[in-house]
Amino acid sequence: YGSIVSLSVIKMVKGYSVKPENPTKSCKAKGSDLRVHFKNTRETAAAIKGLNLRKAQRYLSDVIIQKQTVPFRQFSGGVGRNAQAKQHNACQARWPKKSAEFLLDLLKNAESNAEVKGLDVESLSISHIQVNEAPKGRRRTYRAHETRH
Repeated sequence: YGSIVSLSVIKMVKGYSVKPENPTKSCKAKGSDLRVHFKNTRETAAAIKGLNLRKAQRYLSDVIIQKQTVPFRQFSGGVGRNAQAKQHNACQARWPKKSAEFLLDLLKNAESNAEVKGLDVESLSISHIQVNEAPKGRRRTYRAHETRH
């Protein structure tokens, strides 16, 4: 089986955190400083870890159209309970659409990288996925009598 090393690195990092055991049978993908919620993306990434590539893509598509949920296990404060969460042996779940879309794009990128390398796309699975917090975007507060640029 080929393994897909899909890294959703949202922090500025020079390289990847994990080197694949067999680089010729694996592929990588990476996103940096993405404008998406860290906690939602972390839970979504945890839900697809270990899945087959096609199964993960189908799952994320179902999350976008609210046919399946993403169980919230670590960052679950204030997350409502949900009947669909029973599928994942959890009681708290959500449908993080934006996070699912970003990860779906990342998986598509990894699939393209695998095709370029000549790997069998159908046998790929997600062996490692990581989410780091991005730096906060700077916002400007306008005060009275200041110039607005």
